[in-house]
Amino acid sequence: MGMKQQFDGWREDVEPLLSIKQEEFHELGYNRVTKDELWNYAVDKLRRKKEFTPFYAFVDELLSIQPQGYMTWLTVHAYKEPIDWFKTFEQATAEK
Repeated sequence: MGMKQQFDGWREDVEPLLSIKQEEFHELGYNRVTKDELWNYAVDKLRRKKEFTPFYAFVDELLSIQPQGYMTWLTVHAYKEPIDWFKTFEQATAEK
């Protein structure tokens, strides 16, 4: 029986790493990258492995995020969960 992952418990511990990685992406011109998206990318990638990931391996995964892998994941994720653009537009115009 495998051990349960504790990704959510590690969020606060790796917050400085997420900030550094976000700044790195911003310097490369990817200004819309958020810490939440980087977090979701790393967690999604490691959950697919279906094996226990120790904290040091999770930190390594965060530090090794590359723009091409992240952008590919973001594109695939956008196709899997399509956004209702009309609803988003209506909400944005209603707020103004």
